[in-house]
Amino acid sequence: MKKTSYFLTLFALVFLIGPSLVWSEAKTNGSSPVITNSFAVEKGYYGYIWKIYIEAEDPDGDMSRIAVQADQLGYGYYPTDWTILKPPYRGKFRGYLQWNTFSSRTSHLREWTNVTLRVSILDKAGNESNVVVFPFEFVSGAHREAKPPAPFNQEGLPRLGYIHIDLFEPTLMGADAQWDK
Repeated sequence: MKKTSYFLTLFALVFLIGPSLVWSEAKTNGSSPVITNSFAVEKGYYGYIWKIYIEAEDPDGDMSRIAVQADQLGYGYYPTDWTILKPPYRGKFRGYLQWNTFSSRTSHLREWTNVTLRVSILDKAGNESNVVVFPFEFVSGAHREAKPPAPFNQEGLPRLGYIHIDLFEPTLMGADAQWDK
């Protein structure tokens, strides 16, 4: 009899109180970071050193990391790449992320391979900025642009970090190959 009342009490607690704990939304504190300006070229050859220019600010001064997610047409999404922001860049910054597009997982990418990067910034409270999207197409005849537009055309912009995403060439993979997503 005691077992039955114990289980009924436990069931009542889980049924009545549990949903409010599970379905309550997480509240974040402070204000979200904002990406105020961004730029990246849209075409380049395989192995191109692609610079993703970002200007951002956070009134709370607690930006902590940059999230980069890549989506490759014909392959899908890669795991999110994180760049930790150093203390001088936690309140406001203007700089770039560098992605060396040569991959250790393939010797080449087919002409017109398309990749889309989605970039956002998170602060220490878990607030996320707006998301900026950068399309990129691999074209062998693409040339490098001399300078990015304002406000990124000044000398000495800091490199905020590297993007560590190794692309695949899906058409070169055999039917029984393992895809390490």
